Amino acid sequence: MMDSSDPRPLDQVQRWMLAVVTHPQGVVSGIRADESQQEIPISPDDLESVITRSRQCTSIERLQVYGNAYYTRLIECLQDEYPSLRHALGDESFDAFALAYLRNSPPTSYTLSSLGAEFPRFLRETRPGDLPPEIHWPEFLMDLATLERTYAEVFDAPGPEQLTLLTSEALSSIPADEWSDVKLIPVECLRLLELRFAVHEYATSVRRGQQPSIPISEPTFLAVSRIDFIVRRWPLTRTAFQLLGLLCQGMPIGMAIEQCVDNDASSEDELWGNISDWFHDWATTGLFRGLQR
Repeated sequence: MMDSSDPRPLDQVQRWMLAVVTHPQGVVSGIRADESQQEIPISPDDLESVITRSRQCTSIERLQVYGNAYYTRLIECLQDEYPSLRHALGDESFDAFALAYLRNSPPTSYTLSSLGAEFPRFLRETRPGDLPPEIHWPEFLMDLATLERTYAEVFDAPGPEQLTLLTSEALSSIPADEWSDVKLIPVECLRLLELRFAVHEYATSVRRGQQPSIPISEPTFLAVSRIDFIVRRWPLTRTAFQLLGLLCQGMPIGMAIEQCVDNDASSEDELWGNISDWFHDWATTGLFRGLQR
């Protein structure tokens, strides 16, 4: 593919080609870009001095094969990370959003695990602003993207698999008069989500090969973590979500309970009627790795 008479070092040509084929506006713009010009200062008209043509393709067309393949592979990675969002949008619309996202936020990391990190933000920023308030479709898509990105983050985060976790017995043995001094330490992969749709149910149905309908809008609260290298999620009530969130922020148990009641006095009966079960469930499912007095 390279001009055999080209005296340039191979590593220089490799850096130039990388800059050209990964340019978000295509290889012609990539040739003109500052990064590639620093390596090999040529115009698109002079490309054959670096890349020879073939019998069927011009030099530009040969480079475009690599440029197109590069973005095709990145879109495939986003499809794998956001399968439920792809299902909701349809293949063609999803691919169009994915390509626009990649052009807006070209990947800079050595790892593909961060490729889709800003996709939910991109969807929020490109949300149409002139939709009537009863149209909830964009909010559903943003929630779905947020959930699937959270699944990816939890899967890659440091997990509890090699840790000795806080047991429900150890948690229940803490005297109530010591709650004001005890803090619970969550596992690092734990994430809490406040959403506008029950997108976790939609996503589960999609992964099972079903054809779910778009759910109605309803406040949804989730805890997402990992057990034995499997990402799991647990629905929470609003009060349980608030309490767990305060505990994860490092607030002592007693203070967190008081804060929940201060925020919503109507939740006091629910809190005291369920707190023992909540703590048992959270410890049993491995959400805490220890406590601090």
